[in-house]
Amino acid sequence: MTQLDQALHVAQLAKKDGIDPETVLAALFQDIGHVCPPPEGSTETVDEDEDANSAFDYRMHGANYLRSLGFPKKTCELVESDVMGRRYMAAIIPVYEESLSSARGPLSSTEACEFEKDPLFKEKVKLVQWNDAAKVTEDKPSALDTYRGIAFGTLAMEYYNQQHSSQANMELTKDELAQLDKEYGIKEEDL
Repeated sequence: MTQLDQALHVAQLAKKDGIDPETVLAALFQDIGHVCPPPEGSTETVDEDEDANSAFDYRMHGANYLRSLGFPKKTCELVESDVMGRRYMAAIIPVYEESLSSARGPLSSTEACEFEKDPLFKEKVKLVQWNDAAKVTEDKPSALDTYRGIAFGTLAMEYYNQQHSSQANMELTKDELAQLDKEYGIKEEDL
């Protein structure tokens, strides 16, 4: 299975669960750090080694890349979370320990309790579960284009919220929705 197929399968599982757009995008972009350009001026390359001492963390790199493009904080934080999610799963389900590198063991019981307090705890665990399920599915994944509206809608909302931060949770007017549709092909249901 290619990295793209894996990403599409994970995103499809997230979307099927009816999860919010920011989490669907995190599922889609979970491994983007493998393929996105390195930071400007950097000579580092992606290190495929999962070692905790690795000089290059592709998850952090991917999250930072998404931040630079304007993706929401939630999406970026979830992209960063795979290792902690797996370490948590290894703490509560011993078979998950086999999926960790030797440098990263399961969370201690104290660390696991702290992780459970994370506001994105459920999403972080679900990402690990979707990722694992996607590796064994024989279903054909949705096309990448399936997620275009979700990505544009999420970026448009994030931009709008940043521009109107004092009114961050306000609803878009009909005129603003019409403008998004006209300029970007973003429908209200994509937001």
